[in-house]
Amino acid sequence: MKRIKFLNCNLDLLTMEETVKYIDDKIQKNTFIQQVVINVAKLVNLQNDKELFKSVNDSHLINIDGMGVIYGAKFLNLGIKKEHKVSGIDLFFNLLQLSEKKNYKVFLLGATDEVINSTYSKLKFEYPKLDIVGFHNGFFWEKEEEVVTKIKNSAAQLLFVAITSPKKENFINKWKKALNVNFVMGVGGTFDIVSGKTKRAPLWMQNSGLEWFYRIIQEPKRMWKRYLITNSIYLYLIFKEKLKKKF
Repeated sequence: MKRIKFLNCNLDLLTMEETVKYIDDKIQKNTFIQQVVINVAKLVNLQNDKELFKSVNDSHLINIDGMGVIYGAKFLNLGIKKEHKVSGIDLFFNLLQLSEKKNYKVFLLGATDEVINSTYSKLKFEYPKLDIVGFHNGFFWEKEEEVVTKIKNSAAQLLFVAITSPKKENFINKWKKALNVNFVMGVGGTFDIVSGKTKRAPLWMQNSGLEWFYRIIQEPKRMWKRYLITNSIYLYLIFKEKLKKKF
C-alpha cells in the first residue's frame, strides 16, 4: 500500500478493488481498521482543526473521495491516478456485498429515526442475507457510552457511521478501542441517499468532480456559501504548495 502526503494529510493510493480486499483480509485476521475518506471540504477543514487532523491521520486506511482531491494531487505531481478515487458511498455498497457473501455482521449508526429505519428496511430488501445486527440514530451525544455499549454488545464486525464531519471522525477516533468491531468508517450522508431523502449526483458529475455543485443545486441556501469558501481556500492551498515546490 503506497501512502503519500498531500496538504498535511496522509492518503493511501488504492483502487476500490484493492481497498475491499485489504479490508476483507484484515477482518479475516481479526485486525481492527479505522477508515476515513477525504474530500476537498475535509482536507481544508483539517488544516486548522487539530482534533479532526488527528482523527484523520490516526486512521489506518485513508481513501480519496472526490475528483477534486485527485485533480489537486495530480497538479502537484504526487503520482495519483483517477483509479485511486474510492468514494465513501461506493465503498459502503461494496462492503455490504462482501458482508452478505462472507456473513460479516453489520451495525448502522446515524441520521434521523425516520432515515435510519428506512435505510434498514431498504438494505434488508436489497441484501436479504445481510446480517444487520443493530442500528441507531445519530442524535445520541448525551448518551455516547450507552450507544458504544450497544454497538459492542451487538458483536458487529463492520460499523458504518452516517454523521456529519467532523463529528463522525472524532467520535470514531475517541471510541475506537471500546467499539469492539473489526472495521469502522464514516459514511456521511449515505443513509439519506439510501432512504431516498436525497439523491446522488449523476455519474458524469461524479466523474467530473462536480458532486459538490449538485449538492448546491439540491440545498442552495445551506451549501453555496460553504462550497464557495471551501473551494476557494483549497485552490489557494494548492497554488501555495506548487510555488513552494518551485522555489
